Amino acid sequence: MALEFKLPELGENIESGTVAAIKVKEGDSIEENQTVLELETDKAVVDIPAPANGKIKKLLVSEGDDVSIGQILFVLEESTGAAPATEETKEAEKTQPEVAEETPASAEPESEKQSEPAPPAPPQEPVSSAATEPSPPVPPQEPAAPATTAPASHDLAPAAPSVRRFAREIGIDINSVPGTGPGGRISVEDVKIYSKQLNSGRVAPTGQTALQQQSLPDFSKWGEIDRQAMSKIRKTTATHLSYAWSTIPHVTQFDKADLTHLEELRKKFAGKAEQAGGKLTLTVILLKIIEAALKKFPQFNSSIDMQTFEVIYKKYINIGIAVDTEHGLLVPVIKDVNTKNLIQLSVEVNEIAQKARDRKLSLDDMQGGNFSISNLGGIGGTGFTPIVNAPEVAILGVSRGSIEPVFVDGEFVPRMILPLSLSYDHRIIDGADAARFLRWVAEAVEQPFLMSLEG
Repeated sequence: MALEFKLPELGENIESGTVAAIKVKEGDSIEENQTVLELETDKAVVDIPAPANGKIKKLLVSEGDDVSIGQILFVLEESTGAAPATEETKEAEKTQPEVAEETPASAEPESEKQSEPAPPAPPQEPVSSAATEPSPPVPPQEPAAPATTAPASHDLAPAAPSVRRFAREIGIDINSVPGTGPGGRISVEDVKIYSKQLNSGRVAPTGQTALQQQSLPDFSKWGEIDRQAMSKIRKTTATHLSYAWSTIPHVTQFDKADLTHLEELRKKFAGKAEQAGGKLTLTVILLKIIEAALKKFPQFNSSIDMQTFEVIYKKYINIGIAVDTEHGLLVPVIKDVNTKNLIQLSVEVNEIAQKARDRKLSLDDMQGGNFSISNLGGIGGTGFTPIVNAPEVAILGVSRGSIEPVFVDGEFVPRMILPLSLSYDHRIIDGADAARFLRWVAEAVEQPFLMSLEG
């Protein structure tokens, strides 16, 4: 029996990817869960496993192709017996567990699946429209009808939870978005198209001001130019930060901390972390400081739901760390920081930073953050204003420490001073709260015992 294998949902807000490598060829016998191809998404490189035992009847994609959710990747001739073990099979078995963990994490709840009608065999949603400017849906009935007839609860919108969440994150009323799927079902692509129309002034905004996009001039009139397509990571970064900057009222608070004593302690105990396979860096120590600060100031460990005007307070502590890679900025998330000591964190941070540089991060590695830390001290600078990583409400920026004269007990003494900056969402955090939070962080840097005393 021939089985058409379609690209499944890979995670929240992931609509497409690029085929990075194909591990099989037509005619190969494969086993269930064997890796057939590797797909590069906006966030990670993901292994795509075979759904069953059988033989590859036809490959419908090539390396370098852009593919979308629901697109047919290959045709599999199913078999009832197990395929013979090969070197490729054995290698696939080594890598399979990571994929097995990722796929269920992005699956929709069972109730959503049951209410969704079965899609036709090739999907009709405009999933490939990211590469070109989409033509607007039928204009007369888009803006007015949904605005007056939208249901009172956003839960009634014909869209998956991940789609509703995406709409909330970018400030779009899901009930105003016309759906193009079966039964008017709304996809992430529909939300993106509607958002573009809002920004270009083609439809009237609901509860927000439309932004006018300006066309670029023809730069070639003044000299030679070279146009290069953005990488997927760069496109994701540009899109996400544009949404974050345009929907979050940013304010940045600055402060300084005396790092002298903490730096002495860090160097003293760095060997213990190295013996365990980690590095006791300032970022690792700041993870524990921020953990304690989030417990003391819970509004910094929250998110805002502007659809329901609710604040979501989180009882867990996951912190993202910005990693500079040759492929672009990535922010893997350290989970359950409150359950790990400094040695454990030093090992995990070292491992996940290397995974980021090697492009081996899983989708789960990039999701679930409550707060972010961006440390540019290794590069330089005296201060900067980081952009809040929505749907988080705050981010800590760390610049390079330097020796400065400090007046202590009637005389100037050299001290290592660390510049800190805190960008925050002014919708939930007031300026006084931000100043208190950052001052507490600075004092915890200066007096680490404060974490145990008040954290």
